[in-house]
Formats: sequence, structure tokens, C-alpha cells
Amino acid sequence: MRLASGMASVLTVNTALTPVDLGRRRSGIDKRPSTDPLEVRAPGPRKGGLGSGVVGDSVCDSKHHGGDDQAVYAYSREDLDRWEAELDRELTNGMFGENITTAGVDLTNLLIGERWAVGEDGLVLEVTSPRTPCQTFVKWLGIPGWIKTFTAMGHPGAYFRVIEPGTMRAGDRIEVISRPEHDVTISMVFRALMGESALYPTLAPATALPDKIKAQVAKRS
Repeated sequence: MRLASGMASVLTVNTALTPVDLGRRRSGIDKRPSTDPLEVRAPGPRKGGLGSGVVGDSVCDSKHHGGDDQAVYAYSREDLDRWEAELDRELTNGMFGENITTAGVDLTNLLIGERWAVGEDGLVLEVTSPRTPCQTFVKWLGIPGWIKTFTAMGHPGAYFRVIEPGTMRAGDRIEVISRPEHDVTISMVFRALMGESALYPTLAPATALPDKIKAQVAKRS
């Protein structure tokens, strides 16, 4: 499925119904496209351990993955295609652990705090931060030096928090419904987190950043 130029859309929605064992780690990184719509919860009381995010998705390491500020992870098909060419291997939708594989949108240059309306069931998401590569990602792909390689490419994908709950499905249209006035992008935050510490002061206007990153910005500004 390919989309016409300029049309931002959800190509597939992906979920990990069963965790995968990666040596000493268990992970929900093995996400597969779903043929059914996926419900997305908003932040609220964690009854039975359930918080915001995709209903039914596996999150094994809740200290570093998931949570309200990382409720939904998006990666673009265009960036997966770049990696296919770079790595000379097939990369299926969901293989980077993303909940939604997008088409027709430049995730790297999204603004922190930008809001999306996804589909027609009321789902509203807000951009919070880039994905930073971890050892689970390395183990899953089995590529030596993957953290350095992923960082150098500079296309980390984007995390979102849930502003309004709803459902998402393959083919849903993505509509940008608001953008903040600052110019802090996913790319800028990723570069700061991955070693370009001089960028930290420039991130201060992005009030939608997760508290953990805002603390780092305050400390280094």
C-alpha cells in the first residue's frame, strides 16, 4: 500500500501480542501489523496495571519503555526503506518496534508538542520525544554497532502521548491540528540526547517534552 504524495497516513498499526526472549531480556519489540483496529487509552488510573497506550500491546520493561510520554511510537515507511537499502535486508512494518508505520510524513522534523488527529474515532496524539536506541534494539536486530549506526542516520522516529483516546487502523488519515510556536524538532532533541550537549539550551521552549528530558535541559542550560 502506497499513498499519494502529500497525504499523511497510517500505513499499518502494529502490536506485540507475545513478548520475545532476547537473552536476559524479554521485550515487546516484535510488533506485527494488525488486521483489526487498535484501541488507544488516554492517561488515567492504572487499574490492573493498565496505563495509556495501545490496548493489548506488550511492554516488558516499563522503566524504559511505554508510559504516558511514550504511549505510541511511530516510524515511517520511508525511513524503513532507507534502512533496507543501507542494511541490504528486508524490514517489515513494525520491525523497529513501532505501533504505527506512517507514510507521507517526515517524522524527523516534527515539532515537539505538535498534535495529530488520527482517523475518525477521536484519537488525538501529541509529539513528545525521539526514540533513543538501546541494547534491546541491538539484540533484536542482531547488528553489531547498531546504536552508533542508528544514531548516525538521524531518523529516530517519534513518541507520542495520548491527548484524546480512540482507535487507529491501517489507512487512517493523519491530520496536524496544532503546532507550537517554537522550532524544536524531533531531530534537535535526538541530537542533544545522543551527545550534542550544546543543543540542550535550545530545547527549553519545548514544554511538551517529557519531565525527564526537561530536567536534563534545565541542568545543562
